[in-house]
Amino acid sequence: MTGITPSPDGFTVDAEIIGKGFGLDPADVPGLLRSGQITSRSETGIDDDAGRFRLTFFHLGRSLRLTVDTDGKILARSSFDSPARRDPG
Repeated sequence: MTGITPSPDGFTVDAEIIGKGFGLDPADVPGLLRSGQITSRSETGIDDDAGRFRLTFFHLGRSLRLTVDTDGKILARSSFDSPARRDPG
């Protein structure tokens, strides 16, 4: 069990993984996602990266990036500063 589960709509990532990536209590993660304080983006690899997916989470100027395979196995993990994201509305 990797803590990342593939589904027809993408992937479900356990709060434990997201919390650890941002130094947060995993119990706080669902509420932060619901309120939009944690946002995410999913990208599908093509060509040489086919079969890989990049899941990126954003919170307070930080990013957590997980590269996973089709089974949800984490192939790479990184965390880095990123500019605050703007509300497109």
